[in-house]
Amino acid sequence: MPRYFLEVGYKGTAYHGFQVQDNAPTIQFEIQKAMKILLKEEVTLTGSSRTDAGVHALQNFFQFDLDKVLGDKQVYNLNAILPDDICIHSLKEVSPTAHCRFDAIGRKYQYYIYTHKDPFMKDRGWHYPYTVNISLLNEAAAMIKQHTDFTSFAKRNTQVFTHNCDIYESYWETLEGKQLRYTVKGNRFLRGMVRGLVGTMLKVGRGNLSLSEFENIIKAKDCTRADFSTPPQGLFLVNVLF
Repeated sequence: MPRYFLEVGYKGTAYHGFQVQDNAPTIQFEIQKAMKILLKEEVTLTGSSRTDAGVHALQNFFQFDLDKVLGDKQVYNLNAILPDDICIHSLKEVSPTAHCRFDAIGRKYQYYIYTHKDPFMKDRGWHYPYTVNISLLNEAAAMIKQHTDFTSFAKRNTQVFTHNCDIYESYWETLEGKQLRYTVKGNRFLRGMVRGLVGTMLKVGRGNLSLSEFENIIKAKDCTRADFSTPPQGLFLVNVLF
């Protein structure tokens, strides 16, 4: 039976995350509902990268098996059915053994902060009206690449076989409009990891935490020492790498 990868993008503000949940709107539920309308049958989707409630994605993937020939016409029709905050970028037939989660070799995330009130950033960034030292933020970000065990930045009750992640990119930059952006790319990420890293690094940037203290938090392998208060709306899954 043919297997397809469905490339999607979405604004996560109105949704309780990526995967189907009972009595809550999710990205997967909306897409499965649209596919049932279009294809006149139930289609079960398997996701590549989970995102929490309120988190956005420029690119994410679902896979499904279906004994029909699908292509660009179905992309157009699905987009006509889906709500405005979810879009289908592409639909491609892949090998029957391909897996959009397990075949992925990396993922890239970005987190946006704006320091001055901006109504156009309200649901796409974190209003953080404090002075931060970008040099200290980048020293902390560079330190992350020197470690692989991120137990301290995984939320409790995260059922994974390992807390090890290889981080390839990690840096902060200043954007126009009084904005800061953190970019991180790695082979895998833990639940809540990026938001935990951002929140804890910002303490370094404000002078509330030294660089040595930040590294000690990484080494401690204790999630009670990281700051997970970072809100979801500033986080974007940029792409999934195959």
